[in-house]
Amino acid sequence: MPAASVVIPAAELRAGRVQAIGAAVIGNVLEWYDFSIYAFVATIIAKRFFPAGNEIAALLSTFAAFGIGFLARPLGAVVIGRLADRRGRKVALVVTILMMAVGTAAIGLIPGYETVGWPAPALLVLARLVQGFSTGGEWGGSTSFIVEWAPENRRGLYGSFHQASVSMGLLLGSGITALLSTAMAPEAMQEWGWRVPFLLGGLLLPVGIYLRRNIAETPAFRRVQGEAPRAPDASPVLLAARAFGFTILWTVTSYVMLSFMPTFTQKFAGLSRVEALWSSTAGIVALVVAIPVMGRLSDRVGRRPLLLTCTIGFALLAYPIFAVIVWGASLAVILPVQVFVSILIAFFSGPGPAAIAEIFPTRARALWMSVGYSLAVAIFGGFAPYIATWLIDRTGSPLSPSLYVIAAAIVSSLVIWRLKETAHDGLR
Repeated sequence: MPAASVVIPAAELRAGRVQAIGAAVIGNVLEWYDFSIYAFVATIIAKRFFPAGNEIAALLSTFAAFGIGFLARPLGAVVIGRLADRRGRKVALVVTILMMAVGTAAIGLIPGYETVGWPAPALLVLARLVQGFSTGGEWGGSTSFIVEWAPENRRGLYGSFHQASVSMGLLLGSGITALLSTAMAPEAMQEWGWRVPFLLGGLLLPVGIYLRRNIAETPAFRRVQGEAPRAPDASPVLLAARAFGFTILWTVTSYVMLSFMPTFTQKFAGLSRVEALWSSTAGIVALVVAIPVMGRLSDRVGRRPLLLTCTIGFALLAYPIFAVIVWGASLAVILPVQVFVSILIAFFSGPGPAAIAEIFPTRARALWMSVGYSLAVAIFGGFAPYIATWLIDRTGSPLSPSLYVIAAAIVSSLVIWRLKETAHDGLR
């Protein structure tokens, strides 16, 4: 006899939803703050952890270490995603925030190359691998958690809270780094101030663990635990492949147009460190505000129209955007361009979490969504700053990273065009 489906009282659903979403969002902010701050101090890390000499070579090494952290993401996706589908989303989320805090604090404590030599970059890479393993399981687990708690007609809005919290983590990292760079003398920031954001990430660990230990498991996960397994409509591998193609532009724009921009605008647009960080921060503020608007809109008009607006928009506008940034060469021009770019990304990031979660059935969602997403991020996102820097070095043109964005936009457009609209269907 099949097990009876679990019926959850409406009052319990309403009370649990508020607590669960709030705790997940706050924990996600802390998690992504920890992961993002590396990119915001990349030019300092290049000088502290790699031998002096060729400045471009040191920056490439720094972004290679940044990318190596992403290589651990598929492994984390498999291990932690499987844990989330078997033991529950809550258990997985506690594991990920613990690992992230340890990896982040370690970066803040590692001595520089001038002090210990080659162990410095080796330990830096190890810490990035720990962070990457954590993030590989975090994204799928937290996306599943939030979307599965959402009301059926508001999955886009609730899912957008996940991506808004990712952007809020980026904003927190960018804002704290900008404040430190403004308040401290450049010499002090280069010497020890850059460590402060990493150490703060470690101190936030108890807050994140407390929040995530005191939340309830999702209604969807509890329901399928009480039901007999059903044959999937499609192979999980095929669904993961769709998620892979879906994610390509999403991750490329995140790491080229957001994380790489403070470095790019300093090197090729003539902004100071402080100007570059504040311009980036303004763009992320716009992103945080726009994401929930786009998520809610997708509940009404569907996911595909908004997703395709973003992908086609970047296919057409990536080159002009880079051209304006380089040729504008002033904060008054670059800041509004970064705000525009962030709003265009929000057309994807708003409906994106719900759309990718709706590809999968609940029993396999955390694992296979994490695998598809993390592989795309590891291949196309983690090394995006490295690839952008390499393209500029090889071609001699600071506009060349736009070609990478355009190629990603074309691939994701083709995948999304073939996806079924799922905004108004029940969660499987």
